[in-house]
Amino acid sequence: MSNVSDLCSMKRTPLLVFADDWGRHPSSCQHLVKQMLDAHPTTWVNTIGTRTPKFDLATVRRGLGKVRGWLPWTARAAGASQNLPRDLTVLNPRMWPWFTRKIDRWLNRKLLLKQLRPVVEAMAEPPVAVTTLPIVADLMPHLPVNSWAYYCVDDFSKWPGLDRKTMARLERLVVDRADTIVAASEHLQERLRRMGRDAELLTHGVDVNTWQITSQEHTIVSELPKPLVVFWGVIDRRLDVACIRQLAATMTEGTVLLVGPQQDADPELDKLTRVVRPGPVPFEQLPAIAHEASVLIMPYANLPVTRAMQPLKLKEYLAT
Repeated sequence: MSNVSDLCSMKRTPLLVFADDWGRHPSSCQHLVKQMLDAHPTTWVNTIGTRTPKFDLATVRRGLGKVRGWLPWTARAAGASQNLPRDLTVLNPRMWPWFTRKIDRWLNRKLLLKQLRPVVEAMAEPPVAVTTLPIVADLMPHLPVNSWAYYCVDDFSKWPGLDRKTMARLERLVVDRADTIVAASEHLQERLRRMGRDAELLTHGVDVNTWQITSQEHTIVSELPKPLVVFWGVIDRRLDVACIRQLAATMTEGTVLLVGPQQDADPELDKLTRVVRPGPVPFEQLPAIAHEASVLIMPYANLPVTRAMQPLKLKEYLAT
């Protein structure tokens, strides 16, 4: 039996998951965990992120949001407002926002162990730890868990805006130390094989019922000129600005709508007419936006990071 099947057969074995912030921009890992909660009570650990901090407005806002999440009263309020599913607990451990130097990594290991070890030891049995991020590499030998699984969803050594050398170094440690490795695409599976490890293939999936057509018009689109050309996802340097510029220039009517969190987006996007960026919206509101769209696009540039990923939104688009 495969390692993934073994995990699924362990009824009520708790999970400890390290990934992107729960609910901020739903990922494949969040979708999977939602499907597994009945069998595996989950403690989800929001992390500090993998981007190198910059002294700009976006980073300051993101940093202040993280600090608010570390305060016990705001953390409780955020959990209540998110209406978390049963058997899911979300933690916001305090972290240092750098991993480049040895002292940075040492400090983060100390901080995380101090906050997470009591949580793990209080569980009825040691959890299976799952990570989608390389930044837990130094934590892996020290946290008293049953086993570690690396769910590889991207090639972080190719992502724009990241400290790529540091991410590659940390991922190398995660790959060496993980008991089980799962890859989201054949490209990533082959890359892990070149690193000396076999990975099971688990491509992205979606809940089709979530994307059933709705007649409800979203407030974001109600005032926009139609037709709508829509993208949803992280708006960062992976987007092909020249493609978006050409698309907007050839349209004689309508709007190019880019929905999602801004992460070091190309400032050239601000100069484009017909292009609207309202920011992130709750995941459950996306079907209403999709219903109003005439075209759904994925304007990614032809980059190594693009070729490495299997876009979850492709299957979301198909499900609409």
